[in-house]
This record gives sequence, structure tokens and C-alpha cells, in this order.
Amino acid sequence: MRTRLLFCLVFALLAAAGCSNHDASTAPPGPSFAINPCSVAGTLTLSVAQTARVDCSNGGTTLTLAGNGARYLVVAQFAVDLVPNSFVPYHVSTGTAIAASRTTIGSGVSTSRSTVSMADLPAARPRAKQLAFDRMLRSRARQQLRSGHWSISKSLSAIKAPVTPSRLTAPAVGSIRAFQVISNATGTTTSTVQARLVYSGSDVLIYVDTLAPANGFSDAQLQAFGTLFDQTLYPIDVTAFGPPSDVDQNGHVVMLMSQVVNSLTSSAECSSQGYVAGFFDEEDLGGGAGDPNSNNGEIFYSIVPDPNGTSSCAHSVGDVDFSVPATFMHELQHLISFAQHVVVHNGDPEYGWLDEGLSIAAEELGSLYYEQKCPGTACRTISTQLFPDSSQGFIANFLYDSYQYALLPDTASVTLHSDSDDGFSWRGGDWLLVRWLGDQMGTGIFKKLDENTLTGVANIESASGHSFPSLFADFSLSLVTDSLPGLARTTAPAADRFVSRNVRQLWDRLFRTSGGSDVPLSYPLQLFPITGDTSTAVMDPGTSSYFRIDTPTNASTVTIQFSGPGGVALSAALRPQLSIFRLPPGQ
Repeated sequence: MRTRLLFCLVFALLAAAGCSNHDASTAPPGPSFAINPCSVAGTLTLSVAQTARVDCSNGGTTLTLAGNGARYLVVAQFAVDLVPNSFVPYHVSTGTAIAASRTTIGSGVSTSRSTVSMADLPAARPRAKQLAFDRMLRSRARQQLRSGHWSISKSLSAIKAPVTPSRLTAPAVGSIRAFQVISNATGTTTSTVQARLVYSGSDVLIYVDTLAPANGFSDAQLQAFGTLFDQTLYPIDVTAFGPPSDVDQNGHVVMLMSQVVNSLTSSAECSSQGYVAGFFDEEDLGGGAGDPNSNNGEIFYSIVPDPNGTSSCAHSVGDVDFSVPATFMHELQHLISFAQHVVVHNGDPEYGWLDEGLSIAAEELGSLYYEQKCPGTACRTISTQLFPDSSQGFIANFLYDSYQYALLPDTASVTLHSDSDDGFSWRGGDWLLVRWLGDQMGTGIFKKLDENTLTGVANIESASGHSFPSLFADFSLSLVTDSLPGLARTTAPAADRFVSRNVRQLWDRLFRTSGGSDVPLSYPLQLFPITGDTSTAVMDPGTSSYFRIDTPTNASTVTIQFSGPGGVALSAALRPQLSIFRLPPGQ
């Protein structure tokens, strides 16, 4: 499929049209194959804009659709997790001679990049260093838990012990505390940091390294910074995802700002790989009281302002104000997830793909807060900006990642990757999935996903009350059926739309404000025609491949085959299925 996708992208850019084939008058007869129905035994007849899910895990390989000129969006899927992350050969073909027609839905062709200011959307900052460091921490935590090196029972006994009022009393502002802070990129060394408490809020305590570089925050800036985290960002995360644990029983989350975090990134790496803006270390919750490297509490670590670049690359107060709030939102969700799954409920950590998707959704909640606070053209340097200035640091990265996912929806698995893996595409897919779940089920589902011992697909099914295959079917359709060109958004069923975002518009705006070759189309998701071609393509489990079929006006039915090479049935363990949407006229 990736080969066909690249062909279509090149063809679309050169010809300003979707992939097309010869017309029906010259189409050779299609291959014949045995009728072996999936979950629909007869002819599937859909009204315009109606959807259906066809399960092929029963050993079936074929689906018969009503014809007579009807047009369909057909999405082939492996709606599964917990299987090997390797490409599966398959094909989708028809036994009827059909013209492979052009499609306005999937052509993704636009030539204008100048209708909107380049400043309309924030630029995604390099994140390779941040992702690599997070990858190391998440992988290390899982390994330490599997090996039994971390004693969660000690943390469990601590949070269940009686809490006295004196223990909940915050230390005095100006007091000094020692912390152990990871000091290299592999997490194998720590440094002792003496830090002064500079802000004491109702939920957040902020400590600053006593050796922090000069010319950093002023006292007034520190108070405003602390107030933002304590009274705005922390409540947003906790309301959405639930409370963290309280292993240290101080009633607060600690934020430690140290130049040791700055020095995790060299000056040479900053420009090309970005920098570690902040992190959560599971060892602080899982290591236990006997672990000399554990601070035994809920802690978020971040960079400090370093305008002269004494520790690494330079970071002004404005840089910290821009990058650290979104990082805090992201990492606090990781903290809450680990605390609830492992410390409070004594279970396993959430699978990396879902944990990361929820953390990206946490970043987005920061943007949504400011978007609602500043509607229309308010709070925008440029009136055409989609997002207010205050949301810029929260929104840029996952919009770009979701675009990259839509370019390769058949290879970027949303259920098999982990935050221990490289790559942006799968992260974009998991944000889209979590955002769609929140839109469909309400944001209360985020808290349900964190506050239990279930993980992955089983967690989603329990929290939503729906089977994952049915959810995955509607989610995948929504990437096309939400806001069909020229039609009311309500044309598609409610389950096949987003609510809080219009991703088609966002992707188009990203295209028009980007000069990069990695944003080549105004609509990145391509639809391939279903023909008699039985060539084998490949698809990862947990992904989808998008097709359309335009049935002949002189054929009452059309049968399509979804199978492995040679027409054999796909493994039931892959949960193979077809999601169908009957396209309205003109699409």
C-alpha cells in the first residue's frame, strides 16, 4: 500500500487529480472468485450516507454491495492489538469490471500556499531529544516493574497510611530541599540538586535549583508562572484524568526547575533535535523508600531560564513560558496514568500507545482552554490565526503528527506502537483516536481510562461500553466522512464525525501555511479505487486502508473480496473487517 500511496501522491501533485484508471468500456473482465460471505450473507443495501461494519473474522472473504451506480467508501481494517507488529499481506478487489474513477474526496490536490499567513499556525518545534528521553523513561519503568526491582507495595502502604494535618502543611517558601535528578540521557546517573521553594500553591509547589543560571525569572514572573500551573493547568489535567497519587502525602505535585534538565541536551543538539523541556520519572513513585535515586513523591522536572546558555543552548523566560506548560500537561497525564494504574490500583502501566495518546490529548486540553477563553479573533497577533497566541505552545506538534498519520494510515498502527518507539505518525493517529473518543463519549472517558487496572483495547472497551472493532470502524470512517466537501457536516452519522475539531480544515490550513515537502497535499488521506487487480498490498495490525468503489449503473450488485494472497481468509486473530459508507451524489 505504501508503494501505491507514493504513486498517488506523485500523480496527484503532477496531474492535480486522484489516481484513475481506464474507463469501463475498455476494462478487462475482473477475476472470478468463490463467494465466501463475511458477516453479511446477502446483499448489503445502504441508503445514502448510511454506514455498516462487516466482520470478516468468521473466515469470510467477500461482501456483496447493492449496485446500480451506488458509490461507496470502503475501509479495510485490522481492528486489533496484542499481535506481532509486522506487515500483513492482503488485497481488496472486485469480480466486476469497474472503472477506477477520480475522487474529489481523496485527491488532496491544492496548489495555493499563499492565501494565509505563514504565521497562521505555530511551527512544530524539533522534538527528537524530548521523545528519545521519554522513550527511555517509559521503557525503563516497564523493565524495572517486570524484573521486580521496584517495590510498589511500599508506595501502596504509604498512600494508605493515615495522613496527619501537619504532613499536608506545605513547607515554608524559601526553604531548601535536596532532590536526585537524572543527569544523563540514558538515565544511568543522577545529580543531587539543592532547590529553594519559590511558589506554594494549593496543588503545586515550585522549587528552583539554587545554582540556576543568572538573569532568569523575576519574582513577579515566578509568581505568575506558579499561578498558571497551580490554578489553570493542574486543574485542567486533574479534572480530565483524575488525581495523581500522593506517595509523599504532602497534598501537592512538585515542580522542580533545574539546569540539570537543561544540560540533558547539548548546545549542538538543540537546533536539530530540540531539547528536553521537562519530564516525569516513574522511579519517584515506583522505586520505594529504599531506592537512593527516588525522590518518593509526585514530581515534574523542567528546564530553567538560561538566557546566556551557560548550561546548554540558551532559553529565555519566554522560551520556558512557551514550551514548559504543554510539556507539564503532557507529563502530568503520564504521572496520573502511572500513579492510578500501578500505585493506586496495583496493576500494570498503560500500554504506551494509549498512554501517549492521552498525554497528547492533555496538551490539547491546554489549547482548548485558551481557545474558549479567546474566541473569534481575540488574543491573536494576526487576525487570521486559527488559534490564539496563548494556545500556540500547546497545539502545533500534534496537528503536524496527525497529518503524517493520514498520509500513512495503513502503516502507522494506533494499537501496536509504544511511547518507547520513534515516530510521529502513530502519535498523530493516537491523538486522533483519543480526541474522537472524547468527542463521542465525553471527556469523562479520559478519567475512566486512567483509573483502573485495564490496558489498551480492553481498557477502551470497558470505558466506552463498546467493542473496539465497532469503535475503530466509526473512528476510521470519520477521517473522511466528517465535513464532506460541499455538504453539511451533519450528512454523516453522528458516530462518524468529530465534534471539537474539524481535521479536514486543520489539515488544509496546515498545507496552506507550510512550505515543507512533508506536507504535500491539502487533504492527506488518499482513497484507492477497487478494481479487478488482485495485487498484494500490506497493512499493519491496528491500521486502515481506504478505498472507494463506484458501481456500474447496469449492475444490480457488486461483490468485493477482502482476503490474503490467493483469496485465502485472513486470520481471525487480526479482527479483519470492512467499514462501509455510501457516498452521497457528487462525492
